[in-house]
Amino acid sequence: MKVVIAPDKFKGSLSAPDVARHVEAGLQRACGGNLEVIRIPVADGGEGTLDAAVGSGFTRRSAVVTGPTGQRLRAEFAVRGREAVIEMAAASGLAVLPGGPAGAGSGGAGSGGAGEAVSGGRPDSDTAKGATSLGTGELIRAALDAGCRQIILGVGGSANTDGGAGVLQGLGARLLDADGSELPPGGAALARLAWIDFAGFDSRLDEARFVLASDVDNPLLGPAGAAAVFGPQKGATPADVETLDAALAHFVDVLAAEIGPRALKAADAPGAGAAGGVGYAAIAVLAAARRPGIDVVLEFTRLGDRLAGADLVITGEGSLDEQSLLGKTPMGVARAAARAGVPVVAVCGRTTLTQRQQVDSGFRQVYPLTSLESKVEICIAEAGPLLEQLGKHIGAELPGLVPASMAPGKSARTKEPLNV
Repeated sequence: MKVVIAPDKFKGSLSAPDVARHVEAGLQRACGGNLEVIRIPVADGGEGTLDAAVGSGFTRRSAVVTGPTGQRLRAEFAVRGREAVIEMAAASGLAVLPGGPAGAGSGGAGSGGAGEAVSGGRPDSDTAKGATSLGTGELIRAALDAGCRQIILGVGGSANTDGGAGVLQGLGARLLDADGSELPPGGAALARLAWIDFAGFDSRLDEARFVLASDVDNPLLGPAGAAAVFGPQKGATPADVETLDAALAHFVDVLAAEIGPRALKAADAPGAGAAGGVGYAAIAVLAAARRPGIDVVLEFTRLGDRLAGADLVITGEGSLDEQSLLGKTPMGVARAAARAGVPVVAVCGRTTLTQRQQVDSGFRQVYPLTSLESKVEICIAEAGPLLEQLGKHIGAELPGLVPASMAPGKSARTKEPLNV
C-alpha cells in the first residue's frame, strides 16, 4: 500500500519535514514497516516553502545578507537548475529579528495565526519604521550568481514595511534624497526620497522571470494596505501606520517618475501590499506574476504526478480552521488528491471545523492532537510524539480509510470521527 504524506508545518512546533517524519514513524509501527511512504513537505508560499523545495529535489544554498535591522546573517535559498526558491522570511522576517522569540503570534497546535504574523524577535515602533527588505534583494542577487533566471519569491512573515525599496537596493538601485545622499533603511525614510538611480541595477534581471508566491491580495496603500493591515503586527503604532502609508505613497510617486505609469498601476494590484510592500516592488519593477502560494508549491513539488498509484494522502497543519478553507495548504493538497481520486485525511494540532465542514472540504477524517492531549501547550511542546500516536491510529484504521476497490481483500467500513 502506498501512502503520500504532504503536510505543512505546525507553526511554533515542527517543520513540515518533521511532521511528515513523525507521522510516517507511527504509520510504519502500526503496519509493521510494510508501507510504501512518500514524504512531500509542502507550504503555502510563506514559511516552509524552502523546506518544500529541498524536499522536492532543490539544493540548499546560502548567502550572508543584511537582516531586517542591519545585522549580518546567513540565509538559505534553494536551487534546481536555473530555478530558485527564495523564502523572504529567511532574510527579512520577524523570525530573524534580534531579541529572541516573540511568543505572540506563534501558531503551532493552538493557533492558526493570521496575515504575516510569525514568531521571532520583538518588533517595536523603531523596527516598524526602520526595518528593511535589503537582505531579500541580496538573496535574489545570490540566486542570479548561482545561474538562476526563474525565481520564485515566497513572501510572508516579513519585518519590513518599506515597499520593497530594500529589495531594489539589494539589486543595485540607489535611493537618494534631495542632497544626493543615500536614504537610511526602512519605510519611514521614503518620505525624504527625491529620486532613484537605477544605473547600477543588476542587468541580469532583464533575463530573469519572477513569481510572487502569495495569498495576500491587499493593495499597497490605504486602509487595506501594507502599513494599515500588517504594520501593527510589526510594531507600528497608529501614528507609525500613518507615517508609513504616506511614505509609501511618496515612494510610488517617485518610482512612477522613474519608470512610468506602471508604478502607479502596480500600487493597486492585488498582492502589492504583501510582505510590507515587497509585492509592490516585485510587480512594478521585476514584473513578477503573483500566484497563490499553494499552487506554486504544489507545482514545483510535482505533487499531482507523485500521487499516481497512491492509496491514501495525509496532509495537515497546526490549526485546521476556517482560514484553512480559504486556500491554505491542506485544501490545496485535498484538491490535488480529489483530482487523482485518492482519499485524503488530515492531521493537525487542533481543528475548529465541524464534521460537515471537514467532509465538504474533502477530508475523509481529521485527526487533531487535541484528541490525545487537551492542553494546547503540551500539544505544541510534544507535537512529535503525539503525531506518532496519530500515525499509529491512522495505520490501524487504513482498511476503513482506503476504499475496498483500492485495497484488495479489505472491506471498507463506516466509522465515527476521532474526537474533533
